[in-house]
Order: sequence, then structure tokens, then C-alpha cells
Amino acid sequence: MTTSAFVTGATGYTGREVVRLLTEAGVETTAHIRPNSSSAATWEEQFRTQGAAVDRTPWEEEAMADTLRRLAPDILYYLVGITAKGARKAEDNPTYESVDYGLFRLLLEAASRAEIRPRVVYLSAMGVREGAKTAYYRARWNAERDLKESGLPFIIARPAMITGPDRDETRVGERLGGALADLTATGLRLFGARRLADRYRSTDNTELATALVDLGLAKDSDNQVVEAEDLKRKENPSG
Repeated sequence: MTTSAFVTGATGYTGREVVRLLTEAGVETTAHIRPNSSSAATWEEQFRTQGAAVDRTPWEEEAMADTLRRLAPDILYYLVGITAKGARKAEDNPTYESVDYGLFRLLLEAASRAEIRPRVVYLSAMGVREGAKTAYYRARWNAERDLKESGLPFIIARPAMITGPDRDETRVGERLGGALADLTATGLRLFGARRLADRYRSTDNTELATALVDLGLAKDSDNQVVEAEDLKRKENPSG
């Protein structure tokens, strides 16, 4: 029986790799694209070439419920997020609360209305915890809490900084942060703290997507929070 997946945030840095890897694994994949995306046609062509279906359902609960009811995916990926720079450029004034939490809450409600029970893979972030002080971490914590309380089987992934030279946009601060994280990880590794080094080392989209796809497809991966060090490729201990 073919496994199916619905990927929100499919055009993002991590999402596009999740779609590619799912299709390569033979998963019946639907990539969700925002209806008002200026690059929707380009992404639709790319995803269809890879063998994925494309969906442009608006972020409205009833419409999304209808789509989920029709597709009944086995795995539901939420890889949507907003950056501070992206929020400033957008016309609808999105916030961490409205996107990182609000749209995810809408997706959970839509799944409930559709009466489906997919395995939900939520992309969170390293350091998310109850009582977080910043809006970014509060939104992520609220999403994690609601997912745990939803009764749906879940995987919460908390990666370290996600960066790489092939990102569409230049993010100087992010790349500097990634370089600093990697320098810290190198120092920790020299002192034998390999697991701690893996926690802080930055990750690129292919490494993270590989972990998210493997977790989504694993038989025994339900109801767990996966920290940054366990989302990394395992390196040769002697290397």
C-alpha cells in the first residue's frame, strides 16, 4: 500500500528537499503552495517534474479540511515559518504568532474536521521550551503544546540553525551565526564532547530533510521530540 504525504511549506529551504526525498522514496506526495505565491508556477513545474502533485488550497480552515479529507494523507508535514525580514516585506503583516502558531493551529483544526489521523511532523527549533521569552519561541512552544494535546501521532523536530550556500536569499546574520555555531561545535569535538558538538553544529536542508523523511516514514517514531543532535548525519567516530 502506497504511503501518502501532504507537505506545507513545500517551497521553503527545507520543504523543497522534503518533497524531493519523499518522491524519490516512492511516497505519494502533495506539495502545498500558497495561492498568492509569486513563484507558484515555477515551483509547480519543478514539483510535478519530480513526481509530486501540487495543491494551492488557501489557508482557510474549511477549504483545508476539504483538501485533507480528499487526500487523507498518512503523513502531514508542517514546515512553514516566517522570518523577521520576511514579515517586514509581506503586505499582510504576518507575525510568529499568526504563522508559526496560527496557521499550524488552523491545520490541526482542519485535520480534525476532516476526521483523519495523519502522523504530524512539525518543524520546531532548538531551544524551544515552556516559558520562552521571545515571540518566536513562544509561538513554537504553543504549536508543540497543541500538537501534543491533539491526540494525533506526532514528531516534533528541533533542529539547530538551518543554513547553506544555496539558499535563495542572502542572510548575512544567519550565515555568521551558523559559522559561529560550527566553530563552537569544532571546539566541543576537540574536547571529546561529540554529542554536544552535534547539537550545536548547523545543518543544511538536505541533512535536515533526510532526517524528517526518515522519521516520517519510520514505523516506530510516533510521539517523540527529536533534538538537534539526533537530526544530524552520524559521522565516523574516528574521523
